[in-house]
Amino acid sequence: MTALLLAFLAALSAAGIGYGIALYRREAELPSDLKVALEVGATRTTAVGSAVDRLGMRHAPLVLRLMGPRRADRVRRRIDRAGNPGGLTLDRYAARRAVYGFLGFAGALATLLRGQFVIAALLVLFGLFWVEAGIWAAIQQRKADIERTLPDFLDVLAVVVSAGLGFRQALDRVSEKYRGPWSDELRITLRRMDMGVSRREAFDELRRRNDSEQVAMFVTALQQGEELGAPIVDTLIQIADDMRRTDAQNARRRAARAVPKATLAVTTFMLPGTLILLVAGFVFGSGVDFGAITG
Repeated sequence: MTALLLAFLAALSAAGIGYGIALYRREAELPSDLKVALEVGATRTTAVGSAVDRLGMRHAPLVLRLMGPRRADRVRRRIDRAGNPGGLTLDRYAARRAVYGFLGFAGALATLLRGQFVIAALLVLFGLFWVEAGIWAAIQQRKADIERTLPDFLDVLAVVVSAGLGFRQALDRVSEKYRGPWSDELRITLRRMDMGVSRREAFDELRRRNDSEQVAMFVTALQQGEELGAPIVDTLIQIADDMRRTDAQNARRRAARAVPKATLAVTTFMLPGTLILLVAGFVFGSGVDFGAITG
């Protein structure tokens, strides 16, 4: 029975590998979004990511239909917040979900037949959440990069504006000198303004694209200062000072949360280990023959 099961699993694996190779080499009509991603974003992703995209591209429309328009829209917004890591688009997301889902559930089925329930559960979680975990990590990294760059950017912007440039020209000039996600976001905002979008709407879109309290603070203070007629330089300096104050408060909170964790680690692992080491040293250094005592 075991030999028959192993032969069946080997045949299933060989068939899956053959089907995957056939899909990889077959020419297919791609969705426009995925075609752009594979052509333009090919240099921004890894070889493994590109291979996974090509394997799952045929099944991306099915995954999108199963997701529904509302969930697809939520995923698109999360990908935008992540900054399209590795050239990721909604269609590439669906293609990867198809491939990782198949690998996760097929592997879970194979391990369930062998009675390995924990590994099967881990494989199911891999198929369901591997792509989501990558997007979440990219969002957090992008948010941290933006919040680290923003105060210094505002200081430089205030200096450039005070030198006589208009706010629009100063944004363009300073954003050219920076590299990273915040500079990319500003270029998108400036291009939207060049296309005729009002400044308020362009900055509202900037706030929606970024899940960051500091970006929201920057946009809100900028719009309020514009409505009240406050000098833009004073507004920028005040925003930068508020952000640094918020960063300091967050750092103190993180330090306060770290103390109980460190205490727990010391009392749970380090203290018992140290006591065991000391007692063992005293016992072996005393030269007592415990065999004679115990008989």
